[in-house]
Amino acid sequence: MRIKKDDTVVVITGKDKGKTGVVLKAMPAENKVVVQGVNVQTKHAKATRNAGAEIKHIEGPIDASNVMLYDTKAKAAVKVGYQVKDGKKVRVNRKTGAVID
Repeated sequence: MRIKKDDTVVVITGKDKGKTGVVLKAMPAENKVVVQGVNVQTKHAKATRNAGAEIKHIEGPIDASNVMLYDTKAKAAVKVGYQVKDGKKVRVNRKTGAVID
């Protein structure tokens, strides 16, 4: 999976198409990511002794193929590739060749 936690991504398909956000959680085994402000779901919590009833809005996971890495300098979505530099595998921007991390 080419997307990691704390990456800024843009949604390329679905109901939230065009939204950008930070990856809160990456789940490579399921090929899913949780993005801040995207796929917001409503959960109703019953009242307990300690807390009252409330409606929670939480982000649900979306498929990693529905997001692309967002380059803040170019202000556009970019494809991610891999290269070996100094004996270490790094992610690179496929258009410019710049190292991402």
